[in-house]
Amino acid sequence: MLLVYTHKITPRLTYTFNHIFKRVLLLEVNYTSKVEDFIAHDSIKMSYSKKPLSNEFHVKSHDLLFDQGLSDFDIKVQNWEETKGFFPTNERSDLPFDIFAASFFLLSRYEEYWPHVSDDFGRFMASESLAFQNGFLEQPVVDIWALKLKTKLQLQFPSYIFPKKRYQIIPVIDVPIAYYFKHKGLLRSFGGYASDILRFKFFQLYQRFLVMSGFRRDPYDSFKWIVKRQKAAETKFQFFFLIGDYSTYDKNISPNKKIFVSLIKSIADYCDVGLKASYNSLEDPLQLKRDKDRMERITHREVIAVRNSYSKLNLPTTYRNLNDLEIRKDFTMGYVNHIGFRAGSCTPFLFYDLDYEIQTPLQVVPYHCMDFALLKLKSQLDRKQLIDRIVNVIKGVDGTFVTVFHNYSLGSEARWTGFREMFNQIIDSVET
Repeated sequence: MLLVYTHKITPRLTYTFNHIFKRVLLLEVNYTSKVEDFIAHDSIKMSYSKKPLSNEFHVKSHDLLFDQGLSDFDIKVQNWEETKGFFPTNERSDLPFDIFAASFFLLSRYEEYWPHVSDDFGRFMASESLAFQNGFLEQPVVDIWALKLKTKLQLQFPSYIFPKKRYQIIPVIDVPIAYYFKHKGLLRSFGGYASDILRFKFFQLYQRFLVMSGFRRDPYDSFKWIVKRQKAAETKFQFFFLIGDYSTYDKNISPNKKIFVSLIKSIADYCDVGLKASYNSLEDPLQLKRDKDRMERITHREVIAVRNSYSKLNLPTTYRNLNDLEIRKDFTMGYVNHIGFRAGSCTPFLFYDLDYEIQTPLQVVPYHCMDFALLKLKSQLDRKQLIDRIVNVIKGVDGTFVTVFHNYSLGSEARWTGFREMFNQIIDSVET
């Protein structure tokens, strides 16, 4: 067990050290502010303070982990070998940067509490982030820093055996609209025919007729293919179904339809099923609870995982609402239009509430690649090369690669051609 000496044990400090040592490095850690206990410890240990006690492994501490509330400060990002670093230390520190304060800044999403420009949906944009502006968005820097720390500790404590970690994936299937043409109800179906005619979309009108007549599979109906792929995979897929009421932003088929209920139940036989929170529920905790109760009635299982419509997060309100409903996991942390690591890590972490200065039970599972970001690339070759690059980066730190595909991107629409191959590429990355 690692013992950390610090002059003051704070919630921010234990939160950050627990993530780096327990979750990333799989190493048990304990804390002390008593010099005599630190000296008496005869195994692996380090100090985190302004000055070293003696000749122990030492990291000079930044004030961030001993602060409270939000402060306004400048951050200067510098090169550090193959990666980046910030919060520089001094020559007496065994690391050139305070990776713990920097990790807390990224994991707590500190910058998202600062004034920033949001997009049309009120989402924090990648372009506003420190990582994007300084060229390390595509690096899981928290995990990279942790491995650098591990290497240094191994040099100082060569007899200590570190646990081994392995690369894994979590494939997420998002279902905001289960079917493009089918099961929409008489009024919506009639409106669809009329819209195709008025907008001269005669090919779509022809497709709609074939699907509604039973001669062709609905272009969004990829569920049989996904289940078949699940049966052959070692990793369990995570589905999120939108079952909120019809609105401007939420246009799935009615959750009262037996065919939709049957679909959710059949998927739940093979995959993990969570709730895709409706857009209106993001501002209405009562609506979120109704959505959750509705899903639990369908699956007869507790909802433990949620993903928000449009990947929208309002920190800290969104996560407080999930904690109030005792939901254990969130899969919303990521960027829709950019590949990369929004929180700087490819290891799931717990949400830290900066207003209350507490670690909460909610596990944040950040995603690193969404199909819409891949769609922006011009060629299939570019997309596959990008996936390979991200896979290799995450494998390099034995992290968890979380991807978000939609049922329609694995369907038969022409613009999503080749996305099944990319999905398979990610699934197969575990076995290669």
